[in-house]
Amino acid sequence: MKGIILAGGSGTRLYPITMATSKQLLPVYDKPMIYYPLSTLMMAGIQDILLITTEEDQNNFKRLLGDGERLGVHLSYVVQRVPNGLAQAFVLGEEFIGKDPCAMVLGDNIFYGAGLEEKLKKAKQNAFEGNATIFGYQVRDPKRFGILEFDKNNNIIGVEEKPEHPKSDYAITGLYFYPKGVSEMAKQVPLSARKEYEITDLNRMYLKSLKLKAELLKRGYTWFDTGTFESMSEASNMIKSMETQGNRIIACPEEIAFEQGWLSEETINKILEKKPKNTYGEYLERVLKKK
Repeated sequence: MKGIILAGGSGTRLYPITMATSKQLLPVYDKPMIYYPLSTLMMAGIQDILLITTEEDQNNFKRLLGDGERLGVHLSYVVQRVPNGLAQAFVLGEEFIGKDPCAMVLGDNIFYGAGLEEKLKKAKQNAFEGNATIFGYQVRDPKRFGILEFDKNNNIIGVEEKPEHPKSDYAITGLYFYPKGVSEMAKQVPLSARKEYEITDLNRMYLKSLKLKAELLKRGYTWFDTGTFESMSEASNMIKSMETQGNRIIACPEEIAFEQGWLSEETINKILEKKPKNTYGEYLERVLKKK
């Protein structure tokens, strides 16, 4: 299965910081924002990942992540010259995706919770069986989001983009799993009134063919769309609290890769030869000792 991280866009909500760099390279507590969505895909067992960036920011991502070898993954890159909607990612990534199922996560989305890995792997299995999966999270202000509508048996019967009168309080998060053929489906998405190729329209196509499922992130899960100063601050504070209490680092790609068998002790030791003199380096040492 392939994975895509959509890390383009102009980041206008974080002006003036994003005048100098991509928002996905900004720190969320102790690591770059991009580490969180990358770790989400890795937790799903996805190793082959495409990073979609702006032209001006791509070299900075490459400087941080390279080809992914140091993190146990295979990274490719493509430029999104104009941000024309989320569904465009599957057209830009058509050659990369090929005939495989594909997951996409937005580069500013953070997911956390016990049991998340199992939900990710279930969504992955759905994709191999020909079904799409979207993730829902209960919110207080559903008018700001794409929203899931359910029947009395909790089956999806509708998806709406920022409705004036929401039919539920479950927002559609920035994490999507699709079966093979998603690029062809994305090409059929019409340009919306906002002049974008909307992911909601793509999801409606799968819903119409009865191939859309939902994984609901209920109590015990946390989701952040860190595209504002407030949400970035909230996410940083939560991660600091969780890491301090749990004595572990959240969204550590090296640890995930090591547990998946994608990264060897030798590679981690090479990282540690440069001995990052902070808690991250100390944590990687503990990862090796746990084996």
